[in-house]
Parts: sequence; C-alpha cells; structure tokens
Amino acid sequence: MVVVTLQRKKCIGCNYCVELAPEQFQMSKRDGKCVLLRSEGKKGFFTIKSHDHSLYEPCKNAQLACPVKIITTKIV
Repeated sequence: MVVVTLQRKKCIGCNYCVELAPEQFQMSKRDGKCVLLRSEGKKGFFTIKSHDHSLYEPCKNAQLACPVKIITTKIV
C-alpha cells in the first residue's frame, strides 16, 4: 500500500508537486496552496492510502522536490 501525506498548512505554493504529480496534487485557487486530491484530513495532515503502486514514483518525486519538506511518501 502506498501512503502519501501532506502537511498543507506549511505549503508555500511553489507548484512543484503539481508539476511532478498532477494526478495527486492541485493548487487551490482560494489560497494558493496545494491540495492532495482524494485525501482525508486530520489535524492539518492530509493522507491518501492506495493499493495503486503507480502513485509512488510521482509522489516520491514531488516529496524530493518540495522545498519545505511537507510531503511524505512511503510503501507499507
């Protein structure tokens, strides 16, 4: 299972995640921060849990590119 987590409050709106993983991330027109699509939020952390392993590589690339290190991607 692939688990992707976003700490949205700390997002600076650089857009790297959207460019590297457009299927999972989108920029909010309301506040200019990224949104982890189809995620569930809890205490400022938004998480996707998926059995689709094709999510891993683009989300891992987004994690590595994020300048504020608010994305985590792992296989459990």
